[in-house]
Amino acid sequence: MFLLTFAAQSKSMTIHREGYKSIAIAAVIFIIINLLTFNFLSPSMPVVAWVIFGATLFLLLFIISFFRIPKRTTPINEQLIYSPCDGKVVVIEEVTDEEYFKDKRIQLSVFMSPANVHVNVNPISGEVKYSQYHKGKYLVAWHPKSSTENERHSVVLSNHRTTILVKQIAGALAKRIVNYLQPSQKVEQGGELGFIKFGSRVDLLLPVGTKINVKLGEVVKGGVTVLAEC
Repeated sequence: MFLLTFAAQSKSMTIHREGYKSIAIAAVIFIIINLLTFNFLSPSMPVVAWVIFGATLFLLLFIISFFRIPKRTTPINEQLIYSPCDGKVVVIEEVTDEEYFKDKRIQLSVFMSPANVHVNVNPISGEVKYSQYHKGKYLVAWHPKSSTENERHSVVLSNHRTTILVKQIAGALAKRIVNYLQPSQKVEQGGELGFIKFGSRVDLLLPVGTKINVKLGEVVKGGVTVLAEC
C-alpha cells in the first residue's frame, strides 16, 4: 500500500532541498547493504536476501517521501489563516503568552507525524516582526510543556488585520528545525516558512476572539485548510 501511495504521489511532488543530503546517505547505505547481501547471502539464503532488499527499499522510499513537497496552490485571502503544516489539530485553548505578546492568546496546535509532509508555510501574508530560535528539551510533541520547554523557533507575522505567532517545535525525534524568515521580511500566504525533520508540531498563537474553523482531532493540510478567520 505504501509503495502504491508513493508512486501515485510522486507524479505531483518534488523533493525539498533539506532532504538532499539525507536521501543521498540513505541511498548509499541501501546500495552497500544490498550489494553485500546479494553477494554473501543470496546463494545460500535467497529468501533472506530478498526480505532485506524489500525492507531497505521501504526505508529508502520512506525517507524520500518524508522530504516530499506536494504541488499545492494557496489562494491569497487576507481574511483567512491557513494551516502552517500538515497534521492533526491537537490543542485549541486559551493560554497566556510569555514570549512576545505578554497577554492571553488562543493556542491552536497541529501535530505532525513522520508520515506527514513536513514543509511549513506562512499562514498569513504580512511582515515578519520577530524571529527567534530557542534551545530546549526534546519532550514528545504532544506533551503539554513541549510548547514552552522544547527546542523551538518562534516567528511573529503581522498585517493590517491581525498579528500571530507561529512556533515550530521539536519533538522526541525531530532534532532539526529550519526557519527561513528574518525580521522585516515581507512574506506571502503559502510561501515557505521552514521545515522540521522527522515529526513534531507547530503552534499558532492567535488573538482572543479569532473565529476558529477547525475542531480537535481534525486532519489539516498546510496552505490548504483554513484554521481561522481574522
